Amino acid sequence: MERRRKQLMVPGRASVDRIIRPRGKERGTSGRWRSSEAEVHGDSHALVVSTENITQNVYQGDDHSMILINCVFRVGGAAILLSNRPSDRSTAKYELVHTVHTHTTGSDRSYNCIFRMEDSAGCIGVNITRDLLAVANTTIEANISALGHLILPPWEKLRYTMNFLIRFFNLAKIKPYIPDFNTAIDHVCSHVGGKPVLDALQKSLRLSEASSSSIWYELAYTEAKGRMKRGDRVWQIAFGSGFKCSSVIWRAIKTVAGHEEKNPWANEIDAYPVDLINEGPIPYHFELSE
Repeated sequence: MERRRKQLMVPGRASVDRIIRPRGKERGTSGRWRSSEAEVHGDSHALVVSTENITQNVYQGDDHSMILINCVFRVGGAAILLSNRPSDRSTAKYELVHTVHTHTTGSDRSYNCIFRMEDSAGCIGVNITRDLLAVANTTIEANISALGHLILPPWEKLRYTMNFLIRFFNLAKIKPYIPDFNTAIDHVCSHVGGKPVLDALQKSLRLSEASSSSIWYELAYTEAKGRMKRGDRVWQIAFGSGFKCSSVIWRAIKTVAGHEEKNPWANEIDAYPVDLINEGPIPYHFELSE
C-alpha cells in the first residue's frame, strides 16, 4: 500500500510553493489541499488564504428576502500554511487526520436555497429561501454520518447500531440514539452560518460547546485560552451554498502556548467571554419599521 504524505499546519515563515484560494465558505476549512495534490506536489508548502468580502456582493435593492447578506457578512480573512514536508513536523502545530466533503447540488431544492440573482429592479443580491434550514440539516447530517464512521470509538458505533436494529425491527419503542462526539473530539470550531443552524447542530451532536465564531478565529481563541494540549483533536465544520458541508479533523502535535504574539486574540483574550448576564440591557433603542 502506498503511504500518503501527511499534511501539517506550520507556523512561522517558509517559502510557498502553492497558493490556494478557497471558493465557498465551506472550503475555508483547509482549502481542501487534497491528498492527491499532496502526492503530486511532494515536499511542498501550500498557503491557504480564506477570505470574506461583502464589497462586491452588497445588495442595494428593496427586496427583503435578499437583504440578509448585508447583515451577515463583513470583511475579514485568514491565512494558513500547510506542509507535507517531514522536516516541518518539529515546528508544525497540527497534523491533518481526516477530511470529509459533502454536497447535495444535484437537488434543485438544495441548489436554489441560496442563489445569487437579480431582483425585479435589476439589483444583484443573494436570495435565501425557506428551504435553507431543511436543506442544511440534511447535508450536515450526511457529512456528520460519514465523519462519525471515521472518528467515533467502537462502543459508540455499537450503541448506535443496536439502537437502529431495535427500532428497525420494532422490538421496543425507544428514541434514536445520538452518538456522543465528545468521546472523539476535544474542540469544535463551527462556521458562523446562522444561529438556528448552529443550535440544531449542537443539539443533534450532543456537543458540550459549539462556537459560532469563524473557524480559524475560533481555533486561535482556543489557543489563546491555553486549552490546546498535545494530542487534542479539533473538528472544524463549515457549510455554504450549493448546499455543501466540509469537515476537517486536526490533531495537535504539541501543546500550544496561550501567549503567542501573533495570535489575533493576544491583546484582549482576558476580556472574553463577555458576561452578558451581568452587563445589563444593551444601551440602544430599536423601533419597528412601518
